[in-house]
Amino acid sequence: MRKFNLALLLMLLLSLALVACGGGGDEPEADGGGETSSVGDAANGERLFNESIIGAASAPGCITCHSLEPGVVIVGPSHSDIGTRAETAVPGMSAEDYLRQSIVEPNAHITEGYTEGVMYQNFGEELTNSQINDLVAFLMTLK
Repeated sequence: MRKFNLALLLMLLLSLALVACGGGGDEPEADGGGETSSVGDAANGERLFNESIIGAASAPGCITCHSLEPGVVIVGPSHSDIGTRAETAVPGMSAEDYLRQSIVEPNAHITEGYTEGVMYQNFGEELTNSQINDLVAFLMTLK
């Protein structure tokens, strides 16, 4: 009976930990069509990036598919230098706008050698604007 209670307690703690990792507890913000500020908190963005699950629907976190080590591919491309690559990814588009669009519209820019539709498609609906701005701020530090 003691093993059963311990197992039940561990399962409860694990489920609470998974809920806590869901992206900071903010409700998704409606996109009122206006511009969003590109100023974010890079430290919070790094924390969000490194969570195994993120957002309101407990989607796979960035680190689940994107390595921060040069040349290391998990599912998607390494993000070790994404801040630099984003600067020239789309002519006439700022690095911040490219990164933001890549999060909220993952099929807008497919890196050569990767397949459309593989990245989780609903981050734009499930993350708040602040969370997206924080992720962009962190990604911009990766040079």
